[in-house]
Amino acid sequence: MLVSLDAAWLVPAALAFDAVLGDPDSVWRRWPHPVTWLGALVASLERGLNRETWPAPMRRAAGVAALAVLLATAVMAGVAIEALLHLLPFGGGLIALVASVFIAQRSLYDHVRRVREAFTSGGLAAARRAVSMIVGRDPDSLDEAGVCRAAIESCAENFSDGVVAPVFWFWLLGLPGLIAYKAANTADSMIGHRTPRHQAFGWAAARFDDLVNLVPARLSGSLIALVAPLVGGRPAAAIAAMWREARQHRSPNAGWPESAMAAALGIALAGPRRYGAETVDDPFLNPSGREATPNDIARALRVLVAACVMQAAVYAGLGLMA
Repeated sequence: MLVSLDAAWLVPAALAFDAVLGDPDSVWRRWPHPVTWLGALVASLERGLNRETWPAPMRRAAGVAALAVLLATAVMAGVAIEALLHLLPFGGGLIALVASVFIAQRSLYDHVRRVREAFTSGGLAAARRAVSMIVGRDPDSLDEAGVCRAAIESCAENFSDGVVAPVFWFWLLGLPGLIAYKAANTADSMIGHRTPRHQAFGWAAARFDDLVNLVPARLSGSLIALVAPLVGGRPAAAIAAMWREARQHRSPNAGWPESAMAAALGIALAGPRRYGAETVDDPFLNPSGREATPNDIARALRVLVAACVMQAAVYAGLGLMA
């Protein structure tokens, strides 16, 4: 836990840096984003250790070894960076700035906002193109309500694993915890799939990502529920929806923020959808809710902003009490 003189403001400072700066294209066009370094390491380990000629138990063991190497590298990098920055003037501020690179509240807001703006500027076709940048489902199979659901689900789920989870691990374990979390999340996104190539090798990455997101997912849903009155929802109804419906989601974690968002907005989310040739026949979350509309994307963004502000206030309060 970040217990120090910096503790009262370090996490809120990182959140403020991200809210103001986001992911500036002018920087990342010149320098590779640190997450791409993690992705390159995952890809290298996968090429070297995921042998198609090996039986499934060996490939699973190789995946465990690959995850261990990835996490050890991430932790060592975090320890070294944090130790170095502590030696510099304004070291706490620099640590917060580095941490902000791994937090995605501004970029998440911008990507979801573009879907809402696309409906206005180019109609359904433009909105399909915009939503295809943030979800994996087949955009051509989506009607207006489907595009809106996809954008709002991405807003809720990525609030959890792109904002709340990295902040939680940063608060708990500093930069080593934050970078290790991002490494695990990157590995899950790259190899944690139920495909013939990755089902055994990526098993450890997928299960570990589920583990490290257990607490953040429930925190995310709670934050969304607490700010529900800003869009006409009721916190008690959103919390009840989480406990009632989150476990119906095929992910052990994504259902918590998504069901809370569905109840807060009064709409139905999830349901059947298509990823390439695969159709996923999931039940709806908040099935009595109405169909989502483009205006609901704007309402979801208001929930996102308010939940981010509340999160910053919670961590500031925890830091002051430490």
